[in-house]
Amino acid sequence: MVLAGGAGRRLGGAKATVRLGERPLLAHPRDALREALGEVVVVAKATTALPSPVGAELWREPDAPVHPLAGIAWALRRASGRAVVVCALDLPFVPVALLRALATDSPEADAVIAAGQPLLGRYGPALEGALSAAVAAGRPARAAVADPERVLFNVNTPQDLARAEVILAGRQA
Repeated sequence: MVLAGGAGRRLGGAKATVRLGERPLLAHPRDALREALGEVVVVAKATTALPSPVGAELWREPDAPVHPLAGIAWALRRASGRAVVVCALDLPFVPVALLRALATDSPEADAVIAAGQPLLGRYGPALEGALSAAVAAGRPARAAVADPERVLFNVNTPQDLARAEVILAGRQA
């Protein structure tokens, strides 16, 4: 799925329709997903300006709440028990090979996230409730899905070891 529900305020609005090269920004990840997986849908709010034609099946998510994880959770409900590979529309250079790997690597994992980027990954249906809870709590997508401080933390010094103890204690609390 291409996640296209954002307003694009920092880009001046209508992010999905902004031209990159000769094509709308949305077309780049859409076409990469199609090449990688054969099937692609675009998930967007009713108010999201999209290029015409969209070039894929369009799933209109509810207007509220406004949060990228809300779009993912909603798509998981629509996906009838299947996992979804998510790529944000503002990732125009995503490699086809990476999308294929996300779809197939570690099939037993509930989620596989690319380099700490929560809007590029695969989410299993078991995560729909947790994602919805993160949205309700107002947690940022990156903090709700991937905590780079913890996931990528390495221990090289006594100070690192002490910090790891603090992180571990917080995780178990």
